[in-house]
Amino acid sequence: MGAARNNESADEVRTELPEDLGEVSDFFRAIGKQIKLLRERAGMTQKELAEQVGYGEHLIGAVERGTRTPQPELLVATDKLLDAGGLLAVTKDDVMRARAKARIRHPAWFRGYAALEIDSIEMHDFATLDIPGLLQTEEHARAVYAMRQPPLAEEVIEMRVAARMARQEVLARWPRGMFSWVIDESVLRRPLGGWEVHAAQLRRLLEVGRTRGMVVQVLPLNRSEHAGMGGPFILITPKGRPQHAYIEVQTSSRLIVDPEEVRIMNARYGTLRAQAHGPEESLALIEKILGER
Repeated sequence: MGAARNNESADEVRTELPEDLGEVSDFFRAIGKQIKLLRERAGMTQKELAEQVGYGEHLIGAVERGTRTPQPELLVATDKLLDAGGLLAVTKDDVMRARAKARIRHPAWFRGYAALEIDSIEMHDFATLDIPGLLQTEEHARAVYAMRQPPLAEEVIEMRVAARMARQEVLARWPRGMFSWVIDESVLRRPLGGWEVHAAQLRRLLEVGRTRGMVVQVLPLNRSEHAGMGGPFILITPKGRPQHAYIEVQTSSRLIVDPEEVRIMNARYGTLRAQAHGPEESLALIEKILGER
């Protein structure tokens, strides 16, 4: 879960979500079904629709499944393209209200970071254990939750997957913020959920890495120096506010606001980017790993 990926095991047994979560999720799924029906009626694939409206195929699929909040711009563009006669466009205000309600559905320990993430204009993530949450496919996220110990109930898994997918809407906003990720190579070589799930996840990384305003870098295993031995962390800058840092380990989390501490972590992240492969070389390595099976 990006920011929450290492701190959920003890808290996820608590469903600290408002009682109408199911209602909001059902609303998003209903809109997704409408889009899918209209798309198929028009004889278009998800990829074709994505190209026409200027969004990624991954996003269109997630919206149709109801695991991502449809952006108002997407609803208007899709309505026009699929000749829906206002059926989709008219829902945009309701979607915005539902999205606002969904924003407070995180467990108490995560809400501080989640509030910053919603308004972020810049985010940099160093990952050592798993794919950052904002980049995870739905199948990868479900596999990660399913392997939790002690095991989670199926309904908790599905709620957590939906919440994680909904957070990814920050990547689809426009104007887009600045995002970068430095991912340890070991993460790319650990096929969580099995190779089919992992391969789809690697392809998702390639898609993100080729998106303007987003940079994916890989820290190779053969480096003799490593500036991130202290563990994963996130640097995040909400609109109109100073940069913060966020760290987690096991069941503890900390939002860092002290300017000097944030400065040090910023410098550390800069060193990690210098030690990692460049963006093009990183994408080439991901493609190489994909081709090894």
